[in-house]
Amino acid sequence: MKPLSEQLAELSVRARNAEAAFAAAQKEARDKIEARKTEALSAAKTAVEKISQQIKSVGESASRDRQALQAKITADVNTLKAYALQAKHDIKANLAEDRANLLEEDAGFAVDYAIASVEQAQLAVLDAIDARLAAEQARRS
Repeated sequence: MKPLSEQLAELSVRARNAEAAFAAAQKEARDKIEARKTEALSAAKTAVEKISQQIKSVGESASRDRQALQAKITADVNTLKAYALQAKHDIKANLAEDRANLLEEDAGFAVDYAIASVEQAQLAVLDAIDARLAAEQARRS
């Protein structure tokens, strides 16, 4: 069995490691959401570009209609981009706030539990020291 001082040092190291892992996981989750949003925007742009190519292939006979439709598509793409940016911002802000609240509550509970565990460990250390002193005294008597 390790000495209590080593056990307490290990507890401290593990707490720091948990803090670092939490920070890394938080960044990873944000990166995955960003990647999904980027993929969705890319798919929307590809679909609009495909339609644009189909319109271009129709030919000169529908030139005026094509130009009007092309302007409409351009406007729709711009609207889609603006909407995507605003929606991304809104969703990101709401998710971040909800997630932060939930994680703060979880972290608060975990910290309270860790504090209680440290207090119990302190009591156990004092009990062990007391028992050691009693054993030594009993040996001398």
